[in-house]
Amino acid sequence: MRWQLQEAKAKLSELVKRAETEGPQEITVHGEIKAVVLSQTAYEKLLAPQPTLWEALKRAPLDGIELDLERDPDATERPVDL
Repeated sequence: MRWQLQEAKAKLSELVKRAETEGPQEITVHGEIKAVVLSQTAYEKLLAPQPTLWEALKRAPLDGIELDLERDPDATERPVDL
């Protein structure tokens, strides 16, 4: 939900409750989003360390499956229209 700054200041407790129950709350100044209020849970999730690409691939359901990555030597020529 979007809140104008004046409304956000006047209804801060409602804004905080909605951040927790409905998700991020945007605060605008002259129609432009200037701030976002998050719940503590959303904030902690945002700050949590992200896995490296290697760690993410190791967790993938295909971990342990061998792939045949050999190229067919006869498939080196491809027709190209010029």
